[in-house]
Formats: sequence, C-alpha cells, structure tokens
Amino acid sequence: MQEPAITPDLIAAHGLKPDEYDMILGIIGREPTFTELGIFSAMWNEHCSYKSSKKWLRTLPTSGPQVICGPGENAGVVDIGDGQAVVFKMESHNHPSYIEPYQGAATGVGGILRDVFTMGARPIASMNALSFGEPGHHKTRQLVNGVVEGIGGYGNCFGVPCVGGEVRFHPAYNGNCLVNAFAAGLADSDKIFYSAASGVGMPVVYLGAKTGRDGVGGATMASAEFDDTIEEKRPTVQVGDPFTEKRLMEATLELMQTGAVISIQDMGAAGLTCSAVEMGDKGGLGVRLDLENVPQREEDMTAYEMMLSESQERMLMVLKPELEVEARAVFEKWDLDFAIVGETIAEDRFLILHNGEVKADLVLSKLSSTAPEYDRPWEPTPEAEELAEVPQIDPIDGLRALLASPNYAGKQWVYEQYDTMVMADTARTPGLGAGMVRVHGTDKALAFTSDVTPRYVRANPVEGGKQAVAEAYRNLTAVGANPLATTDNLNFGNPEKPEIMGQFVGAIQGIGEAVAALDMPIVSGNVSLYNETDGQGILPTPTIGAVGLLNHTDDIIGNEVREGHVALVIGETNGHLGQSALLAEVFNREDGDAPHVDLDAEKRNGEFIRANREMIKACTDLGDGGLALAAFELAESAGVGVHLDEATTEFLFGEDQARYLVACNFDQAEALMIAAGQVGVPLVSVGRFTGDSIRVGNSEAALEDLATTFRTSFAEAVA
Repeated sequence: MQEPAITPDLIAAHGLKPDEYDMILGIIGREPTFTELGIFSAMWNEHCSYKSSKKWLRTLPTSGPQVICGPGENAGVVDIGDGQAVVFKMESHNHPSYIEPYQGAATGVGGILRDVFTMGARPIASMNALSFGEPGHHKTRQLVNGVVEGIGGYGNCFGVPCVGGEVRFHPAYNGNCLVNAFAAGLADSDKIFYSAASGVGMPVVYLGAKTGRDGVGGATMASAEFDDTIEEKRPTVQVGDPFTEKRLMEATLELMQTGAVISIQDMGAAGLTCSAVEMGDKGGLGVRLDLENVPQREEDMTAYEMMLSESQERMLMVLKPELEVEARAVFEKWDLDFAIVGETIAEDRFLILHNGEVKADLVLSKLSSTAPEYDRPWEPTPEAEELAEVPQIDPIDGLRALLASPNYAGKQWVYEQYDTMVMADTARTPGLGAGMVRVHGTDKALAFTSDVTPRYVRANPVEGGKQAVAEAYRNLTAVGANPLATTDNLNFGNPEKPEIMGQFVGAIQGIGEAVAALDMPIVSGNVSLYNETDGQGILPTPTIGAVGLLNHTDDIIGNEVREGHVALVIGETNGHLGQSALLAEVFNREDGDAPHVDLDAEKRNGEFIRANREMIKACTDLGDGGLALAAFELAESAGVGVHLDEATTEFLFGEDQARYLVACNFDQAEALMIAAGQVGVPLVSVGRFTGDSIRVGNSEAALEDLATTFRTSFAEAVA
C-alpha cells in the first residue's frame, strides 16, 4: 500500500506545528515515514506529552508519608495501613464524549478502570464529574442521555459501584461537554506493579482484545479545538466492550500472581505507541516491535493504523521468558489474546517492523521524556469587580429557584441508572456528600468525592483552585473520613491564549497551596486542554478527586437527623454572595469575586469535626446554595422539616468557606459549643429540625412540596 507523501497539510492534520516538524527533522536527520509522523504526532500531542502544562505540574506537592507512588504511573498509590493501599486516578474523555456520547463516556470508564488494575489493584469504586451546556441547548439532552447511559452501560456490566460524582450545566459547555472519570482500587502495598521495563532481550507481550481501526488518531483529536469538521472526527472515538474488560482484569490480576510480569502498561491514548514508548523510556531501554504478530480484528491493517489504534481492553507487558507458558495459559483460559510482539533492546531505539519491512526507526527517548515543553505566555486573571447590590428575596422563593434548577436539583435520575451496590461494600449510596466503600474483610472504610466550582475559578483562579481542594476536604470530613490524597483533572480551553494559560497557572497555584496546607498531596491526574469550539472556551474546570480513610466503620458520621435536633453552623458566616448559586439561578448574574478560602480555618474546623464526631448525628459542608440549600438537603434526606432563625439573604445563601452544618440533640449541641470555644472554632445555633415544613423567618413551605420539586426537576430538564 502506497504511503501518502509528507506535506505541510498532512503535518498540520497530525497536530504538529511547523517548528515541531523542524525539530523532528533535526532529531532523525531525514524526512519521517508516514508511520513515524504518526508516532511523533501521538507522543508529542498535548494529551500525551503535557507540553503546555509540565512546567506548572512540577510545582504541585506530590509526596507525603502516606504516598507510595505519585504522578507518572498509571495511577497514584496511597498507604491505608495493614499492608493495604488504595490506587486511584481521574481522567478525561471530553472530546470523544461530545462526538459520540455513549462510546466516549463508556470507554472513559473502561480506560480509568484499566489504569487501576494495571497497577495490581482490584477496582472497588468509581465516580464521574460531568459538565454540560445549558439544558435548552439543542445538543444537551442527547449528550446527557448518551453519556449517562454509556457510563452505566460500561460500569454496570464490568461490576464496579458508582459511589458519587457531580453534574453541572452552563452555556460555556454548549460546544464542549466534560466527562471526567474516576476509579479506585485496593492492592497489597508490597505488590504494586509498575510500567518501567527492565532487562535486555525480554519479550514484549500484547494482551487482551484484538486491534481494530477504531480510535486511530484519538489522542491527537483530543489535543485540538473543535470546529465545523467535528462530525468527521467520529471514527477517532473508541468502541468499548465491558465484558472483555472484566475478563481482562481477572486475567491480569491472575497473571500477576504467577510472577511473570516484569512491567505492565495499559494501552490507552495513542495505543501501542504510547504504551511501548513509556515502558522503554522509564526503563532506559529500547523496544523492537514486529507488527505482523499483533492480533488484528480487521484485514490489511497498516503499520500506521496498528501503532495508533486506540482499540480498547488491551495491555502491553514485559515478560519473564522462563514463565511464558504459565502466563500464556492464564490468558488462554480467559479466552484473550496473548502474543509476543517484540522485545526490549539495549539501544535507545524504537524499531517498528511489519512483515520484515522497517516502518519506523526512531530514538525512543526523544518521543517521551524529551518531547517539546513550552513555557506559554500567560496573563493573570484581572481582579473581579466589586459585587453590585443583591436585593433581599423571600427565602422560600430563593430556595425553590435553586431546587428547580438541574444544577442543584436531586440527581437521582443519574445515579439510579448506575449500579451503586455491586460488590456489597457500598456504605452510603449517592445523593448526599461523599461516597463510601467498606474495605472488604476489615473494619475500615474509604470515602470518595469530586469537587470544583468553575464560576469561582473563572472569577479568581487562585481562590477557585483552593476552594476545589477545600470543598473536597470538607466533603470527606463531613462523613468522618481523614483526607488522604487527591487526583486532579484539569480541564481548560486553549493554552495558546495567554488569558486561558493564566487561568491554568492561577488554578495550579491555588491547588498547590491547598493540598500542601491540608495534607492532601496530588498523586495522579490528567490535563485536558483545547476544550473550545469555534474559539469559545469552557469555564476553567480543575476537578479535584479526593480519597479519605476511616479506620473503623463506627467512625462514620451518619445521616441520622431526627425530630428536635438542633441545627449548628461550624465556621464563620460573612454572607459572601459573589459568584454564588443564588446570583446565577435567581438573578441570572455571575459577578463579584469568588469567596476567600482561609486554609488555616479549613484545617482547624475539619479537625474539630473529626475530633468530635461522636456528638454529631449528621453533617454536611456548606457550599453552593449556602445554609438554605444544605439545611433543605439534610431535612429532605431524613424526611423531617427544618426551621431556621435568621432570614437575611446573605446569611441563608452566602457561600463563605470552611463551614459545616451539623445536626445533633440539645445536650450534644451544648457540649459542642463548649468544645468549640476551647479551640477557637466559630459555632452558632441556627435553628432546629422539626415538623414537616421548611420555615425561614415568616416564610414557609411544606417539605413534601419542595421535595417534589427537588426530586423531579433534573429529569424534567434532560429526560
């Protein structure tokens, strides 16, 4: 088959700038072959190389006594004691999900699950953070339904519980939805598997499903803006098979028990190319591949297609040759392909052969660790203008407006499509606060949350970045968990625009400050840039996924609101309404600054909650919608009304940080007040849980009436 000529148009179609192509010519001293051009395109695109973000990612705190493995591997690994570790990561599948919502979201779930079990961990929990355009936009309904169905279709069949997540709507996502997938698994802390190859002449083994033409060029597509050619990109979206993935996981974990694995790597973005290059580069070795040995499900596949295919449910392994028979038997038992497709070599070389013909011969290290790195120009985000006056409103009218918005209405329509109880260890179903999973066979539990408020980040990237981490910290604390570590999914627009790069830099600064102050190092993550369509970027959305540990399930702060319980607010209330949910939903305004985040107060107040958990019957953090929304959600979940004492708009709907709403009986409230006074934690009684209505000052509505709005508004907007 005649390969196409290397032309400027072909180079541009591969996402390579002219100066980058000149760098390639300088490295190899000749014109690249078509396959080599594809390999450079895959390894040097934004999605794989992080060329615009590496400089700033290095500033993030990534270590701590609890961290076994930080960024750079398939997933992060954190010690949870007793010889066990939690392995977790969050990753985006934004572009594919906008083009083909079902398969884009489904393969996003599949990819993040492989990242976890590639490390030797059995997945125990998943989450997703979803951002869509305004509900009335002509594509939103299709995207929401397709994405949710894809997540459920893959995760339910694979058999991992979905324990939490978030869904938001905003016009900024009209042309580019966000699908961020999180997975966590359990492993023995001394049996973690890594991707660095070692040993010369070791067999390189292809594992799992066969290679097809789906997903060719997917990573390059994910590193570019959308325009009116978007429908032409549909073939770049991968197609997933959760039942094959389930078999692949079982086979992989069984294979690891044989001792045959030297190193192992998921075939994700850029497929065979990226997995082989990363294994060789991390091990300081070269790799030779013989593509005629690659299992193929389509006829006459070219070297280019095989190297860049992103067909799902595939792994690459470096094998101890003396254990080949045992390793092969495992995969044959699970009816999966096991094929030796090459070997490690001493030279710094990536040699690709197809039927004896050299298709690529490159310096391997130049493809990965020495890929281009940019210090993009950036402009700090201007200070937000002072908030214009916000009128006082009837408290029940304001609350009803929030409950009627799909942003703040109950998300039952979403999570009821997911299997939340499979594996029988889920300790709390989705719907209120962090998700929780018992650590099987022990008394421990793990808590999971994902958080960000993009309006805050746009107004003030530093404070918005801090707030995303702080809210994750509070959500874990509110269920009694000790926050351990974080993963990030940094979704932004075009980094070549200085104002967008300024958002990224500011958010990284804020995230870094917060994870350091709150002892929640970043151990894994993903950067998704170029989330723009026709030059219109998304809101900056640096999603923070966080994991916390409870040493005993008795330490869980439940949701046991009862008639007569006192409502207490822990933390200082100043009535900050800038960038608030009330402004956006009631007044259609997005002005003012983001709320200030006092990290010392966050840590102090969180430690107070955890130290006094025995006196707390229910707890939730105060975030979007302030006290009014938090009090309603606690009341609605327990089926008991709530009466709040103060009715000012600022007090009810302000979004000051470092705050929690607590429910407890009168004696416990007194004891908490004394304890708070001793350690300088602000604490005030704001009302009580009673009756069957929501009453604020002289404004009142039946709980059931508001609950109906809360439970039905999301489905009415998108179903």
